[in-house]
Amino acid sequence: MQLSQQKAFWANACPTRARVARVARRLVVVKADAATKRPLRVMIAGAPAAGKGTQCKRIVQKYNLVHISVGDLLREQVKQGTPAGKKAQDFMDRGALVPDEVVVEMVKSRLAGRDVQQKGWLLDGYPRSPSQAEAIEKEGIRPDVFLLIDVPAGLLVERVVGRRLDPETGAIYHLKFNPPPEDIIPRLIQRSDDTEEKVKARVETHSNNVDAVIGYYSDVLYEINGAQSMDAVFSNISAVLDEAQARIGDPLEEFCASNPSALECLVYDE
Repeated sequence: MQLSQQKAFWANACPTRARVARVARRLVVVKADAATKRPLRVMIAGAPAAGKGTQCKRIVQKYNLVHISVGDLLREQVKQGTPAGKKAQDFMDRGALVPDEVVVEMVKSRLAGRDVQQKGWLLDGYPRSPSQAEAIEKEGIRPDVFLLIDVPAGLLVERVVGRRLDPETGAIYHLKFNPPPEDIIPRLIQRSDDTEEKVKARVETHSNNVDAVIGYYSDVLYEINGAQSMDAVFSNISAVLDEAQARIGDPLEEFCASNPSALECLVYDE
């Protein structure tokens, strides 16, 4: 073997100090990660009739996250008489809005629960204002993914206005998308808030809320086409969450995202 060939051979056969460092870092971080790997953290937003409720159920079923709706959380803590719940009850009794700091206290306390720490969380419809986003940001509450189910306003109106409730069974039908049996149509009713005027107002409120907070999460924002079938929407959501889980599952990727110039994060030509 000629001298030039020998040099080339040993250059490829012997890892550089940087390559050794990269492997060492991976071993160290992976070893630590085995005991400290954290679960997925997700926020989800969607207008009325966007299908958010259905997708939340499917997300919980597949990824075993703890579903946290701030409205449900507020009612639960008031019922249980927790310190935050008592504060909220005082404002509610006076007909005043519950301040952000009280709601943030509730959210922070719930996210500290053992089940949430073990399984991860799905925060539903919160934050809804810049002040709320800033407040939870200060508490270190930040998602891996912010899902926004986007549906055209006209389709949202059509979905809501066409809904009908069977007062005898509690079943909900839709005159176009899920037609009821003909023999029960006469007894079906339309809920008072399912009118075109009211749904347009709710959609506008939602749009204003989302527009106000998405800037805080632009780096983790994923817009999902909610005009598709429910299965197609969930397929899109699953692809996003699977990718997010993979990022969390690779400790070196997380380390290098924060330390791109570190020796072990440099890219080498083979």
